Amino acid sequence: MQIPILKTVHLNKIYHGAVEFHALKNIHLNIQPGEFISVVGASGSGKSTLLYVLSTMDTDYQGEIYFDGQLLRNKNANQLAELRNENIGFVFQFHYLLPEFTVLENVMLPALKLGKYSEEQIRLHALEKLNLLGLDKIAEKKANTLSGGQQQRVAIARALINQPKIIMGDEPTGNLDSKNASAVYEIFRLLNQQFQQTFLIVTHDMEFANKTDRTVFLKDGEIINDQSNQPRSS
Repeated sequence: MQIPILKTVHLNKIYHGAVEFHALKNIHLNIQPGEFISVVGASGSGKSTLLYVLSTMDTDYQGEIYFDGQLLRNKNANQLAELRNENIGFVFQFHYLLPEFTVLENVMLPALKLGKYSEEQIRLHALEKLNLLGLDKIAEKKANTLSGGQQQRVAIARALINQPKIIMGDEPTGNLDSKNASAVYEIFRLLNQQFQQTFLIVTHDMEFANKTDRTVFLKDGEIINDQSNQPRSS
């Protein structure tokens, strides 16, 4: 049996303040390599909190998280940052591109930060990702000259640059019209089918969620359903 990309055991998250708030309650979740999973729930259900904890950016939790078989609790901040930069790609509702940089420069940034390859190798890898997403012809354009749909596709290329084991998305279609939202889904599905890319996507868009392999439903910080969706063509 394959080792899960992500596994949680009795995961809890409690915010301590004037009033204690139990944001995540006893979360058990297994994500296998190549799965395309959506997480849905009402505002305040814990979706983004779960993603933030699973991404290693929030280490104040109870329970255990395993990433590709490694127990995260045993790692210090620098080790977690290295694991995150090398293994997790992020796509958010807002693209967070640097407007004064070109498309190519934006896509190269995470790989330059990681420092595993030379700048020329990173440039070639970035051009490959842009070509894959049909963006190679705008590689030298400034990010602030692009349409919203193009900007989000550039953000996806940026998330792919370090060949992550999982891509995490926080409402990646939330700022797009239905046509561009559908295009983002098709890109994710293509990457999933052709390259076995693993996805964990938080979304309010049930049309998007219903087309993923599994949908995890959160309510008040608890998983109330974890269902397999019917296979469907894309």
